[in-house]
Amino acid sequence: MTNSYRIILAPNSSLLTGTGTNTIVLGSPSTGAIVIDPAEDQPEYLATIIQEGQVSGGIRRILITHGHPDHLGGAMSLRTQFGIPILAFSRQGVPFADEDIADGTTFLVGDDSLRAIYTPGHRFDHLCFLLEKQHTLFAGDLLASNGTVVIPPPPEGDLLDYMNSLKRVQSLAIDEIVPAHGQIITNPQEKLADYIQHRQMREQQLLNLLHSTPQGIDIHTMVQVIYATTDTRLHDLAKLSITAHLHKLEREGRVKQINSEQDRQLGYWVLI
Repeated sequence: MTNSYRIILAPNSSLLTGTGTNTIVLGSPSTGAIVIDPAEDQPEYLATIIQEGQVSGGIRRILITHGHPDHLGGAMSLRTQFGIPILAFSRQGVPFADEDIADGTTFLVGDDSLRAIYTPGHRFDHLCFLLEKQHTLFAGDLLASNGTVVIPPPPEGDLLDYMNSLKRVQSLAIDEIVPAHGQIITNPQEKLADYIQHRQMREQQLLNLLHSTPQGIDIHTMVQVIYATTDTRLHDLAKLSITAHLHKLEREGRVKQINSEQDRQLGYWVLI
């Protein structure tokens, strides 16, 4: 195969992004270059993306995995400079997108094809991109090489959708996963199984806690118990995760909220 990809690390390291966002440039002179997730509007970083794109015949389009700020900050600058379109799953997710990407859409990259795979859960508009002959999945925030990803409750995210997305990706022929944050994952099936098992473990912890408190328990206390060994700076994100689990269990008819139904962060939750 004549095409390849290059990972360019964005200068946006933080508690949430780790070392930064992995931006992908791939293509060949015959088809031009595609950029996935140009994360920051920073001159030196964008210059590196542009230089790498020129090796493959120049940047032809920009693909966004989902509409979180650390995945699209440099997109409009590239569009302005080169007059190239920005593509995303929907304008609801990325308002300045020029075109929508439907599930299953393919793009030619050299002698390979890049297929869009709709994988909601982390966000309602999340896409992965599979380089089909090379069996490489550019996974966005579906998963990370270290730790887990935040799954917020609806309407932004949805844990039930997320679990289904992980299972969908499990069915694909994948040799490696390139996440948006962290190193290349060379054991994709093991990693996907670990991610599913982790969510199932958290759910069981939550069910056990609810079983031990039949009078009900609030989300703040759930976080204090379940995430007792987690950095307290991450507890606000843990609240989102717990709320996402509760929403999933509520949809499945296994839990309900009592008191303060107007505010999901208040009131008590019980098993049904």
